[in-house]
Amino acid sequence: MDLRVGPTEWYETLRFADDVTLIHEPWIKPFFRCNIWHVRGRDRDLLFDSGLGHFSLRAHLPLVSEREITCVASHTHFDHIGCHHEFGHCAVHSAEAAILADPRNDLILAHYATDEMFLRQPHGWDQAKYHVKPARAERILEQGDVIDLGDRAFEVVHTPGHSPGGIGLFEKKTGTFLSGDIIYDGPLIDDAYHSDVPIYVETLERLRALPVSIVHGGHFPSFGPVRYRQLIDEYVAGHRKPGCHLG
Repeated sequence: MDLRVGPTEWYETLRFADDVTLIHEPWIKPFFRCNIWHVRGRDRDLLFDSGLGHFSLRAHLPLVSEREITCVASHTHFDHIGCHHEFGHCAVHSAEAAILADPRNDLILAHYATDEMFLRQPHGWDQAKYHVKPARAERILEQGDVIDLGDRAFEVVHTPGHSPGGIGLFEKKTGTFLSGDIIYDGPLIDDAYHSDVPIYVETLERLRALPVSIVHGGHFPSFGPVRYRQLIDEYVAGHRKPGCHLG
């Protein structure tokens, strides 16, 4: 019996408040499963990350193909940019634009894309042949830039530490923070080839003051402001140098 999963069963959507929808790949184990965030706007939509890329997002999920959409990369690890090449208007932080344009497996941590990452493998999967197609960024992002959807505006928050060009998107009106991989309710990764623990700590100390109401992370379930500050404090306390204290 073939237990592999086809494209029509690969993606699942879960609707949140404020026209925010989670798109995820439920047959990938939670640790490796990227949260893909879709936000409906008046003039255009926002897609924050695009998953593994084995099956086409646009071909199998009408939500991301029925309107104009800006596809933003939280960072350029394989599990977050797999389908970026399908979208005409992509955006990425300047520190990782070159990787998006030339996503070599060693640069995007694709050695983690193994048979063992799945609960059930997708049809056509071949670990040895996995790669991410190049995507051209129409817009290069920096701290403080704004993604304008017409009736909604998300400010770019540079979040280095996990990777140099990591970003989150913060909507002041609702307190919604799309955080990427800098903060989520699970094991935070700070040992990738371009991670930097002291910078990670500095970033989280800066983010602690952000007036969030809900945080939609790059992995694992969403959470509120109390858990947000708990997670930050736990990480920072575990990586403080002797004699250092939180301000």
